[in-house]
Amino acid sequence: MATARLARAAPAAAGAALHAAGGRLPLPGGDTEIDWKAYMAQVEGVINGTYDYTQLQGDTGPLVYPAGFVYIFMGLYYATGRGTDIRMAQHIFAVLYLATLLLVFLIYHQTCKVPPFVFFFMCCASYRVHSIFVLRLFNDPVAMALLFLSINLLLAQRWGWGCCCFSLAVSVKMNVLLFAPGLLFLLLMQFGFRGALPKLGICAVLQVVLGLPFLLENPIGYLSRSFDLGRQFLFRWTVNWRFLPEALFLHRAFHLALLAAHLTLLLLFALCKWHRTGESILSLLKDPSKRKVPPQPLTPNQIISTLFTSNFIGICFSRSLHYQFYVWYFHTLPYLLWATPARWLTHLLRLLVLGLIELSWNTYPSTSCSSAALHICHAVILLQLWLGPQPFPRSIQHSKKAH
Repeated sequence: MATARLARAAPAAAGAALHAAGGRLPLPGGDTEIDWKAYMAQVEGVINGTYDYTQLQGDTGPLVYPAGFVYIFMGLYYATGRGTDIRMAQHIFAVLYLATLLLVFLIYHQTCKVPPFVFFFMCCASYRVHSIFVLRLFNDPVAMALLFLSINLLLAQRWGWGCCCFSLAVSVKMNVLLFAPGLLFLLLMQFGFRGALPKLGICAVLQVVLGLPFLLENPIGYLSRSFDLGRQFLFRWTVNWRFLPEALFLHRAFHLALLAAHLTLLLLFALCKWHRTGESILSLLKDPSKRKVPPQPLTPNQIISTLFTSNFIGICFSRSLHYQFYVWYFHTLPYLLWATPARWLTHLLRLLVLGLIELSWNTYPSTSCSSAALHICHAVILLQLWLGPQPFPRSIQHSKKAH
């Protein structure tokens, strides 16, 4: 029944996406694309035989995405007449949007946590998300579609294939690494250190295989460009830190403080919310059969909660959020708001938080008020995740002793 309701929502979502384009897909030559021409110029350089990443450029700057991005957008290059048929590209991204919704619905169907009426807002109420997919043709939706495919495979206990798709998503855009701490925790909990190594090896080997032509040409250039963790963001595009002075926004000490806060909160959640068996967290390194508390199969809510929370913490402490980054967590927000029972957070208040987040992302250019509102909403969600009960119960160890 729930699946049928979700399936019926997909055509409405497609209609909403077209409505975001004024009821039609813009014609080639319109001003809806931002990075598409740059993407096409960058992959055209590869097609012409340039494998040195430091020599690959587009209208908006150098190529800064890993090799998976190159291969996928090379396919789009040929499918759209060398990037000139923007209408075709937008139709392809409309299909990608519907496929992403299907993957998200399959995830939510296994949780039974979010009331059905919330999916209307996910499908039809976000002008910004429709624009990112159908009008702007960014690579972020491609990475997130692969990420949601990976989560579906993890939920089906296909851990090897899930890690493979996860690595493929990382190869399109590095933001997917925000899910990595949660994935590492789940792998250690499920398999222990030695059992997790082959899964981590799949992720690493795929990155090497995809990047091999570029690594052979200029390994330092490829790694420094495609995995540049210190890249500076422009203050003019920030959505989340507009209320700060630009000098502070660009200051290295501010970036290090955000990184420290990010890692600290991840550690606190891992110690206090995810790992609740009573043993030391170092017990995760042991083979599961040798732990004092025998492992239980991970439930869908344990997998989803850990991954979504890991990503959300990273977004809260991001050095900058640009408008296309909204898709990094938009489809996870209903789960984060509704999966944890909290009497003080009614349905109306949760919808208000969703609405304020949407409003913040739709305010262009961002203002001090819109950025502050976004942080307040993030703080509310973090507080609920911290105070609410988690899918990892403390009572496992005691129940095992009783038996």
